[in-house]
Amino acid sequence: MKTILIVENDLGLPPILSRKLTQREGIAVKHTDNVEEVMQIAANGEADLILIDVSLLDRVYQGNYVGGIEIIRLLKADPQTASLPIIVVAPGWVGDKERLLAQSGADGYLSKPLNYQEVVNQIKALLPD
Repeated sequence: MKTILIVENDLGLPPILSRKLTQREGIAVKHTDNVEEVMQIAANGEADLILIDVSLLDRVYQGNYVGGIEIIRLLKADPQTASLPIIVVAPGWVGDKERLLAQSGADGYLSKPLNYQEVVNQIKALLPD
């Protein structure tokens, strides 16, 4: 079973996505908004894909404040986690997709409010076989 990690500060979203993805798609879901846990899960190969909310702000990692973009950059800069597919999740403002993909180095983009079928399509397109 494939596993995705949802890095999100909205506590209502992960349980809803988790239930649907597990029951309908056979995908296990983990959730955290703790950067240390994100880095550990990624480094240990415990997730096959990560969804990160861009509005995740003011988290502390190694003594520095980081947000969603910085977390993605850290993961993509580390040779151990660089190939891990990451989808950035953001409010759907005009021009956000191109800008956020360029800034973060993420592999995919989803806009809020999330459309379940778009989430599934992105995950399936990026999940390794």
